[in-house]
Amino acid sequence: MPKKKTGQRKKAEKQRERQREIRTQEKSLVERPCNYIMECDSCKKTQKNRAFCYFCNTLQRLPVCGQCGKQKCLAKLGDCVIKHPNQHTVGLNMVGAICDFCEAWGAICDFCEAWVCHGSKCLNTHACTCPLRDAECAECKRGVWEFGGRVFNCSYCNNFLCEDDQFEHQASCQQLDAESFKCVSCNKLGQVSCLRCKICYCDDHVRRKGFKYPKGQPIPCPKCGFNTQETKEMSINTRKYDYGRQRNDEQDGYGYAYDDYAGYQDHDFGGASGFSFGGVKYNGNDDEDDDDDDDDDDEDEDDDDDDEEEDEEEDLKDELEKLKVDAAKDIK
Repeated sequence: MPKKKTGQRKKAEKQRERQREIRTQEKSLVERPCNYIMECDSCKKTQKNRAFCYFCNTLQRLPVCGQCGKQKCLAKLGDCVIKHPNQHTVGLNMVGAICDFCEAWGAICDFCEAWVCHGSKCLNTHACTCPLRDAECAECKRGVWEFGGRVFNCSYCNNFLCEDDQFEHQASCQQLDAESFKCVSCNKLGQVSCLRCKICYCDDHVRRKGFKYPKGQPIPCPKCGFNTQETKEMSINTRKYDYGRQRNDEQDGYGYAYDDYAGYQDHDFGGASGFSFGGVKYNGNDDEDDDDDDDDDDEDEDDDDDDEEEDEEEDLKDELEKLKVDAAKDIK
């Protein structure tokens, strides 16, 4: 029979399993050491983990490795390629590799601008697996070297975002670049949506011919390769334009409705920054007042014409009576 495990052996096995899970689990971009929060020793400003302060360009007293996240190098437990005389090393002795020929500082990642320690694994793998490779904000198009804050991923389209634009972008990310949920290739209702391309696909056009897709996994977008999601499981809006022809859901065909024309009249066509056409803001009530004034003028003119016609008729009657009197005198 196998030997019974002791309590100490069980604890050691659980600890090894827990460490193995920690090493193999996929961390988010916020939890990566190269994207840690750092406070400058000189100006006390919060920023991303950097070799030098973004604001005052000061070298940090206790740098953090951008790959493993440690501040102290242990000579016995670490895989450091440089043999240190002491049991542990901190500061620039852990990260600052100095060239013997040009005396230049080394071990700074070109992508995340963070120190990399002297560990063999960190030096060999960080340059190829840096999570901030080609990290450019989807809104302002700035890289890591052009702003001081941290870098984030959008929860919907998974694009890189800077600290200034992350909330504004994610608030408007679930919006399609179309006026309906119809498939871009046909007139069917789109079952799945790509939040990176902002378009919908039906079940027929989202699948490519000749490819086999595994069951239970999301189908990649045929345009960009990003995983699509079911439209009914997300809160997606369609883009609506306030100018041009507008249609109602109750309206059939391609005709115009009275409500559309009324909405067109009530719309404010003022330009940007408070400007408007001709320097005067349009008001639909002004046209109604002008129409009422024109109607009053027309009524006054009609009354004047009626008075003139009555005067002419009275003059004719008087002349006829005079002619009758003169004719009677001549007969006598």
